[in-house]
Amino acid sequence: MKKVLYVPLDDRPCNLDDVVMQAKAAGIHVIIPDANDVKNRLDTEADSEGNTLVRTYAPVFGNTGHIRQFIRDHIRSADGFIISSDMLAYGGLIGSRRFRADGGGAYPNYDPDTTGLLDVIREIKQTCPHKPVFVLDTIMRLATTVFVEGLTQSAYDEARAFAQQPRAEASEFEAILDGYDIKPDGTHFGTPVHFDKEQYYNARRHKFKTNYYILDQLVRTGAIDFLAVGVDDSYTQGVQANEIAFLEDYVDRHLNGSDGQNPDRVILLPDADGLGYSLMGRMASHLHQCSSKPRYGVRYFGPDGSTIINPYEYMSVHDNIRYHVNLIGGRFVDSGPCDVEIVAVTGADRAAEAADHAAANARKRQLTVVIDFVGGGAADETVTQALLDQASTGLLLGYSGWNTAGNKIGMALGMAHSRHAFLVTERRPHALDTAVDAHGSLLFKRFLKDYYYKKLTIAEVRTYSRAHTLFANVPYADQNMLLFNSPEDYEAIVKLLRDRMQTNTEALSQRNAFLPCASQAIRQIKRPGGWTCSTYNGAALAYENPGFIWGRAFEITLRPSVTVQS
Repeated sequence: MKKVLYVPLDDRPCNLDDVVMQAKAAGIHVIIPDANDVKNRLDTEADSEGNTLVRTYAPVFGNTGHIRQFIRDHIRSADGFIISSDMLAYGGLIGSRRFRADGGGAYPNYDPDTTGLLDVIREIKQTCPHKPVFVLDTIMRLATTVFVEGLTQSAYDEARAFAQQPRAEASEFEAILDGYDIKPDGTHFGTPVHFDKEQYYNARRHKFKTNYYILDQLVRTGAIDFLAVGVDDSYTQGVQANEIAFLEDYVDRHLNGSDGQNPDRVILLPDADGLGYSLMGRMASHLHQCSSKPRYGVRYFGPDGSTIINPYEYMSVHDNIRYHVNLIGGRFVDSGPCDVEIVAVTGADRAAEAADHAAANARKRQLTVVIDFVGGGAADETVTQALLDQASTGLLLGYSGWNTAGNKIGMALGMAHSRHAFLVTERRPHALDTAVDAHGSLLFKRFLKDYYYKKLTIAEVRTYSRAHTLFANVPYADQNMLLFNSPEDYEAIVKLLRDRMQTNTEALSQRNAFLPCASQAIRQIKRPGGWTCSTYNGAALAYENPGFIWGRAFEITLRPSVTVQS
């Protein structure tokens, strides 16, 4: 079994648990750091006066020194590497956007501590030049991180609106660093009420220097084989625009790119929490030595993706799909035959038609991925019900309805690409059996989480948490329930979660998509259209498993176990 060293963006399930399970479904063993070394948490302490919250503090970030040593310790034992630069250099995603007193020194020697951490990537190539090294990086998002180092919801809201405002156009690196506060008319922005704009700009300066360093010092020199740059929480204009344009221009001028992209070396797109999925898909294809790039086509059920731009993104859904296909290592085709069809549901009124089309695909042995773009941050009810009514849904290579459009795309396509690479190359019965259980478990989880939790149960959690807040000046207690609810109320919320998810697991397991002894999953592909299938046998969820890993309602741990009979 191939082994991949994986340094996640942080320890939320979308970035860690899911990617490990995705790899298992592709016959890959994942080597991960110690849990404490990638642990991220929002503020863990609070000061109050009566029922008024005064401040929060004491967040938790990953241990960058331990991460560097972890990489060094496994250079020779791993077959491939997927490394989050944010975790390696900053201790995770929230650490990479911490406010700063200064933005570092002059590039490229802007911060020897940061560049010293990043340079361990170069050590991999120097030691084992033929092993694939993939890196995921992020352009700093627009908003602050709420309840990290005291930043409030008001700071988050103000910062995002502030950062969305257009800046004066700048193309030179230093001009971008110096121009964050300059409007198109040459004047400066006013002083925000709830956050320090200079500390915010310094965070951007430091992170942008890191973005440049990774491209200029590591990708260009061959230390990184492939780089995925995700633009986290973006907009069609604003403080990120010059950064994005600069990096895209660098790819074109120095890395043989076109339109800011090089499918063989660098892709930039709106995403963050789907990058681990996507790069694991690319890694699986590489390690399983797939001889050609699978062709991906898309069919929209609802408005065309070229007409849709997600509120947290800067490009259309269609372009985001195209670039994600390049990111995972596939080949996008506008028309004609494809190896995998993406069924993109963009209108609830066409949900039944989309589900019927996916079922028809299954009958003619057309591999299919479904992405639910209707529901915003959670799966849409109409779309979900239509899919779960179809037994063929259990045959999907990938599915997601979770969070932003970029997240959904990265998760669904990464899941499909890694699974496809395994299905067309693996022949050992035991390996096939283990992998189909893992794939069934991850597909089941996506519906259990994206719909049953994010659409249904989360509403109960939020209602209870907000109704039992400890502080009159905290409207959204569910954003940090460990601080904003009493221990007794938090225990009640956890019990509510676990009771509901037991009921939800049973309900989902009885839907046509996962019905025991009836619905099926693809176990092996011997030739195009030559599927061997296995039957779903049942699903279980340990009662103690669901939990609020960061103490907030938005994200839960969830590890259902699905068995599939060969």
